[in-house]
Amino acid sequence: MNKRALIFGISGQDGAYLSQFLLDKNYQVFGTSRDAQLSTFSNLKILGIKEKIQTLSANPADFRSVLDVITKTEPNEIYNLAGQSSVGLSFEQPMDTFTSIGIANLTLLETIRYLGKNIRYYNAGSSECFGNTSIPATEKTPFQPRSPYAVGKAAAFWQVVNYREAYNLFACSGILYNHESPLRPERFVTQKIVRAACRIANGSKETLFLGNMDIARDWGWASDYVKAMWAMLQSNTADDYIIATGHTCTLREFTSAVFNCCNLDWEKHVQQDHLFMRPSDITLSSANPEKAAKILGWQTKYTMEDVARMLIEAEQKRLLV
Repeated sequence: MNKRALIFGISGQDGAYLSQFLLDKNYQVFGTSRDAQLSTFSNLKILGIKEKIQTLSANPADFRSVLDVITKTEPNEIYNLAGQSSVGLSFEQPMDTFTSIGIANLTLLETIRYLGKNIRYYNAGSSECFGNTSIPATEKTPFQPRSPYAVGKAAAFWQVVNYREAYNLFACSGILYNHESPLRPERFVTQKIVRAACRIANGSKETLFLGNMDIARDWGWASDYVKAMWAMLQSNTADDYIIATGHTCTLREFTSAVFNCCNLDWEKHVQQDHLFMRPSDITLSSANPEKAAKILGWQTKYTMEDVARMLIEAEQKRLLV
């Protein structure tokens, strides 16, 4: 029989790409939204897989709701990709952010424990938990979260560790660094830059305003990263892994790469604006993904320049439709 996967947060970037990947592996895929009847599931439609997935309504932070959807779908694997995903917005909505990340993750773990079934569980962790990392972080690097979002992700990470050790659940966290795709909404800075560059290349006279351009991140390709999520749940032993390229670049370098793809000089079109500065931000985020390469056999093949190019190509194609 085909494996059954249940994805909380299926409508987001990672949920859509993971669904596509699992369908290609002949999984039966189920996905949740708080209101499946009203949700458009636009990312699933963009990938052309909406009709291949059974969608259900569920609130990941509500025990009865989670219990009901797990009982109905009887999954072999559960992927928790739900929750408020914007670091910037988490400063404006800290309580909702923690509920959607920390409380929801705890609810899912407790429901799996309560049912006592052999379900493998993946939790979406985040590099934001580490804070500044001048030395590339490993899975043993202490957390120093600098945002409400990161605090929620750090709590969820330790919940997974606790349930794995206390109840022998097969539960893993993927500590993913920044990973981009055309499915990102424009509130993410990468898409903001890409769409502005394409508009300017098409004749717009606008100026792009950005925050701190000295921040440095490890940027990868989203559809590549979901393969690592799946690989974690196929392993013989449950564990946590950093998923990243291992190469860090500044926002200035990323912006330059994007504008170069449009044959533009970014310095003529971009200005820094303190209105886009966060109350506290990570200056340098760097990763050591050797454990995933060694144990899971996962290693990305895309550089930051590849990511910039593919985002521009996708946006140019979208504008032609």
